[in-house]
Amino acid sequence: MTGRREAKRQETRDRLARAAEALFLERGFDATTVDEIAAAAGVSRRSFFHHFATKEDVVFAHLADFEAALLAAIATQPPGEPLLRVTERAIAEVASYMDRTEALALTRLKHETPALHARNQANYERLERVLATALAERLGTSGDALRARLVAMVMMGTIRVAAEFWREETLGDETPEAYARRVFRTLWRDLIEGSEG
Repeated sequence: MTGRREAKRQETRDRLARAAEALFLERGFDATTVDEIAAAAGVSRRSFFHHFATKEDVVFAHLADFEAALLAAIATQPPGEPLLRVTERAIAEVASYMDRTEALALTRLKHETPALHARNQANYERLERVLATALAERLGTSGDALRARLVAMVMMGTIRVAAEFWREETLGDETPEAYARRVFRTLWRDLIEGSEG
C-alpha cells in the first residue's frame, strides 16, 4: 500500500512539473500562477503546495533525478580510473537521457528569470559538494578530500560554462550527450593536455 501511495505521489509531482514547464515556456515564469499550474495538472491549489513549496521548486524538480542518475553512473564506472575521466563519462551518460529541446528551453528559462538564475547558481554549488562526496567515497580509505573537491569543482565549472555557451550557440541537431562530449574534448585538449592545435 505504501508503494502504491508513493507511486501516486510521484505521478502527481511529475504531472505538476510537466504542466508547469509547458506554461513557463509558453507564458514565462512570472506570468504563470500556481492556480494555472494546478488547473493544467488537474489538481487543486492545495495539492500543488502539498508537493511544492514554491513555483521555483517546480522548475528544479528534475534536479533530484539528475543527481541520482549522476551518482549511479559514477558508481558503475570501473575501479582505478582517474576521477576526471570517471566524472566525464558519468555526465555524458546522464546527458544521453536528456531531451535536447526541453533541456535547452529550461536552461534559457533559468538564465532569463532572475529568481531562477540565482537559485540555479546555488544548485551548482550544492551539486559540486554532492559530487565531491561521491568521488571521495570512491577513493575509499586512500581517499583525498582535496583531490575529490578539486575534480568536482573543475567538472561543475565545466558544466556551468558549457550551459552558458549552449544557450548562445546554434547547435543544429547536436544532442546534449554529443555536446557534453565535445565540451570535455575541449577541456582535455586545452586545459589538461596543453595542446594549441
